[in-house]
Amino acid sequence: MSAMPTPADSSAEAGPSRAPPAAAPPVGAAGADGEAKKQPVVILCIGMAGSGKTTLLQRLNSHLHSKGSPPYILNLDPAVTHMPYSANIDIRDTVDYKEVMKQYNLGPNGGILTALNLFTTKFDQVLGYVEKRAETVDYILVDTPGQIEIFTWSASGAIITDAIASTLPTVVAYIIDTPRTTSPATFMSNMLYACSIMYKTRLPFLLVFNKIDVEPHDFALEWMTDFEAYQAALAGAGGGEDGESGYMNSLMGSMCLVLEEFYNNLKAVGVSAMTGQGMREFFAAVEESRKEWETDYKPELDRLAAERESKAADEKKKHLERLMKDMNMSDAPGAGAGAAARSRGGQMGEKGKGRGDNPFGPYARNEREDRYLDDEGSGTDEEEEDRIRRQEEDEEEAEHAEIFDSRDVPAADTAISYGSQL
Repeated sequence: MSAMPTPADSSAEAGPSRAPPAAAPPVGAAGADGEAKKQPVVILCIGMAGSGKTTLLQRLNSHLHSKGSPPYILNLDPAVTHMPYSANIDIRDTVDYKEVMKQYNLGPNGGILTALNLFTTKFDQVLGYVEKRAETVDYILVDTPGQIEIFTWSASGAIITDAIASTLPTVVAYIIDTPRTTSPATFMSNMLYACSIMYKTRLPFLLVFNKIDVEPHDFALEWMTDFEAYQAALAGAGGGEDGESGYMNSLMGSMCLVLEEFYNNLKAVGVSAMTGQGMREFFAAVEESRKEWETDYKPELDRLAAERESKAADEKKKHLERLMKDMNMSDAPGAGAGAAARSRGGQMGEKGKGRGDNPFGPYARNEREDRYLDDEGSGTDEEEEDRIRRQEEDEEEAEHAEIFDSRDVPAADTAISYGSQL
């Protein structure tokens, strides 16, 4: 993978100098000097393939340009062939999706996941570019691949969301294809995906029902708030010939009850990427989510970051303590070297007696200039030497006695005994 290129300036940056209109939502927090510190909102668009993420991003881009507030756009889809907008940072400038498939012998889905994993290794540089423009934009739009498993179990999705959310207010917009969600089973599948992504990212979450110009999203809002209405829709859907409809209906009805708490704390809006319907409601919900991030999510993110730092510091301290222990060093000030030297010197035996007092450690006797000091006052213990000498003589006599006893054995007995061993 090549190094991260300098992001190309899009037409969004070539527009007129921006003065936020009165209708634009306030962004940032007031500082001590009274001036507002710019903090753009990151809108992370996630959804299944074909839900209209790229088209909706183009509509958001056009709407913000019309308000005099051009956004900063990131494209994280390496397999897209055409984009109706110009991205400030494009993954395709860094990672060649087809080359990844060829080199790693992967299919389309595996190639997209691997390409995004490779791009994530340079995401610190992406954040560097984003932070440089943070004070000049109000919104940062992020387009993602249709493989939403990236944000349910892949490491790259967690790295991206954590890195962005730890720096800037972040809102996850889950895009839903409304015309294809009229079936109760498809609706429940989308809700389960949304619930999984929300609890995985732990960020403010916004359900965006797209294509409401084709199919209004009123039915979805009713199903989310009225359990009986969803049960009636399940009953009206009828059963198939496979005989499994009763089980599936019971399962989906139970799941609807399980997701009741999820529905109660969820924001949902309807938009049309083609006509621009619902843009005002969308940005109003984004502004509410930004405030929610500042009051609820940011303290939790700071707490988790502090826990990670504390854990890393504890691991570093434990590693240092193990290193000190291996070196026989003591934590007491001024006593480390001397205690270590005395500890090692005490293990040298009687011949090394006195050397443990050397604060510089027990070096070889003949390798120190002051080695003559070790012999001062350490006279020979004659009683000990006599005892050792007598013990050696006794052992030698016992050995000779064993040899003599073996020679006194009769030759016949010796032959028998040795013969039995042959």
